[in-house]
Order: sequence, then C-alpha cells, then structure tokens
Amino acid sequence: MSRFEVTTLVLAPPPVVFDVSLSVDVHTSSFGHTGERAVAGVTSGMLALGDRVTWRARHFGVTWHLTSVISACERPSFFVDEQVTGPFRRWHHAHTFEPAHDGAATLMTDVVDFAAPVPPLGTLAGLLVLKRYLRRLILLRNAHIQAVAAAPDQR
Repeated sequence: MSRFEVTTLVLAPPPVVFDVSLSVDVHTSSFGHTGERAVAGVTSGMLALGDRVTWRARHFGVTWHLTSVISACERPSFFVDEQVTGPFRRWHHAHTFEPAHDGAATLMTDVVDFAAPVPPLGTLAGLLVLKRYLRRLILLRNAHIQAVAAAPDQR
C-alpha cells in the first residue's frame, strides 16, 4: 500500500471549494487531457453522500474504468471517495477543507491511500511511477479547482 498527501491553498471560502471539489463537471474538465468522463452513476452536477460514479479515462495508453462512491461527507469540512470497482486493489481519497486567512481562503488537503493494480504497475518500480503520476494528476486537478473556485461567479 502507498500513501501521499497534497495540500493546496485556494483563494475562496471552504463551502465554495468543497462544492467545486464535488462537481462531476469540474472534475471532468480538470482531466480533459486523459479523456476522463463520467459514464455511469452520477454523470453531471454535484456528488453527495452515497453517490456512485463510474469514470472512464486513458492512462499509460490503456482505457480504465473506475467506479467510486462518496463514502463519507460533511459539508464543508471533508468528504471521502473510495473505489468500488476498478484497477486498484485499494483506492481511498480523503479531502479536507480548513478555513485559512479568516475564512476567505481554504487549505485543501488530499490524502490518497492506494494499492497498485497487478503487475506491471504493481511492481516496486511501477508503484513508484504510479505514485508520481497520481500525485501529478492531483496537483493538476487542484490547480483547476483553484481557478474555478476563485472565479467571481462562484461567490
């Protein structure tokens, strides 16, 4: 099993950042380079506790399907998405949102615990590549969330 954490300062209050982070449409637009899209379950709008979504995307030259569920959710503090079916042996992604700068900004933290799929990505070398790759995806997603949440129409 592997874990990584990413913390991002977003110049918008926690309720705005929380809502933007649970938007299927924002998620899809943040991963346009992978062709990622929601193909089953909740395919647009906001996700909520118990909602499932199946994502289809192309990574490492392979098309993957991953179904996740929002397994915990307390607006505007945190939510968790977990893989129900998909390529990982385990995927648990906790999102937390803490007020910063007197509530005008948000410290958004992603903690990802995952177990790599079977070889070749399940090997030690594959795991190191996968961890770097996944971290980069989260950083790209967070940069997109920063831009969307800070837009004047989100306030």
